[in-house]
Amino acid sequence: MTKNTSIHTQSLKIPKFILLSSKFISYISPKLTTLYAAKLFTTPIKHKVPKRELHMDRDSVQNLITVPSLNKDVVVYEYGQNEKKILLVHGWSGRGTQLVKIADELLKSGYSTVSFDATGHGKSPGNNSIMTDFIAAIIEIDKQYGPFDAAIGHSLGGMSVLNAINKGLRLKCAAIIGSGDIVQDIIDDFVAKLELKPEFATSLRLHFEKKYGGKMNDYSAYKAAKDTDIPILVIHDKDDPEVSVKAGINIHKHLKNGTLMLTEGLGHRKVLGNHEVVHKVIQFITNN
Repeated sequence: MTKNTSIHTQSLKIPKFILLSSKFISYISPKLTTLYAAKLFTTPIKHKVPKRELHMDRDSVQNLITVPSLNKDVVVYEYGQNEKKILLVHGWSGRGTQLVKIADELLKSGYSTVSFDATGHGKSPGNNSIMTDFIAAIIEIDKQYGPFDAAIGHSLGGMSVLNAINKGLRLKCAAIIGSGDIVQDIIDDFVAKLELKPEFATSLRLHFEKKYGGKMNDYSAYKAAKDTDIPILVIHDKDDPEVSVKAGINIHKHLKNGTLMLTEGLGHRKVLGNHEVVHKVIQFITNN
C-alpha cells in the first residue's frame, strides 16, 4: 500500500449559483428539477490541458472518428508506434491525455497507447455524455484500432471498461483506477451534492431509464465484474473524496481473478501520476 503525506480530502464543489437554482426550481416543479438535474449530470466540464500532458497531446496522431451506434464523433489519440497496444479510458470531465504518466511508461516498456476524448469531453464535439457513450466509443475504437492487449480505465472509464468487456471487448487483462461501482449510489451522491431531497435520485434514475432504455443499475461495476474472467487490477485510494474506497473493494470482491491495491493520501486524480501506482500497472500488464 502506497502512502502520500498530502491528504486530498476536498471533493469537487458544486458552484453556489447551481445549488441556489436547483433549490429554486425544486420549489416550482419536481419535473423541471429532474430535467435540470439530468442536464447537469450529463454535462462534463472541459478543462484546459495541463502542462504535464502537452507532450502527449503534441506527439499523438489524432483523428476524429464516428461512433455509428451513437451518431457522434470522438477524437482518438495514437501515442507511440509499437505493435502491442493498450487502450486508455479517462473518467468524467477528463480527456484522452489524462493518463499521460502511465502512457509514457508503457511506451518505455514496448507498448503504444490509444486513447480518446469521450463525447462532450476534450476536443470531441458536443457538450453532453453518459456512460453508455463511453462504452459505445470503446467498442468502436476496438473495431478500428484493436485488438488491444489490455485496457486501463480511470473513474467512469473504469466502469466503462468492465462493461465493455461484458459486451465483447477482448483483452488479456485490465486495470481500473478509482472506479465508481453502484450506479444508484452515484446518482444518490450527485443529488446530495445538489442539496436536493433524496427522492429526486429515484426520479433521475427513472428519467434516464426511460430516455436510454434498460436499467441503470445493470451498468454497476460489481455486476460487470462478476462475469469477467480475465485478470483485473483494481486500484483505489482510501482518501478518495469523490468515489468511496468501498467501490473499489466491492468490485474486487466480485472479480474471479482480481488484484487489489489500496493507496493513501492520493485522492481521486493524483493517484494517476503516483510512481508506485504507475509501476504496479505496468508490472501487472507486462506479467499478464
